[in-house]
Amino acid sequence: MSLKIYVAGPYSGKSLVEIEQNVQNAIDAGLHIWKLGHFPYIPHLTHWSDLRAKEIGLDIDWTNYVKWHGVWVDQCDALFLLGESKGALLEYEQAKKANKKIFHSLDEIPTVERSII
Repeated sequence: MSLKIYVAGPYSGKSLVEIEQNVQNAIDAGLHIWKLGHFPYIPHLTHWSDLRAKEIGLDIDWTNYVKWHGVWVDQCDALFLLGESKGALLEYEQAKKANKKIFHSLDEIPTVERSII
């Protein structure tokens, strides 16, 4: 059965280039999860929402993103820990407390025939 899998990993970086590399890494992981027959949720895609929010003068701080993403951790069946960061570890702990499946490697995620949820 297909799983909804939350991709948890570092977002922040010392430069925009580092941040965008973290976003690309998460997208790559999500696409791999998709190829395995599952439905990834990639919170890093809010990168573009954040850039747009700044353009229009809306300040969304880290705490608000933690809340935003936490709602989606609850909705997913599993979590893939792409890498550690303060936020990713909070998401990991939230998933662990909820007894969700935790994957530490893409190789651990089974291939399934994708089903409609």
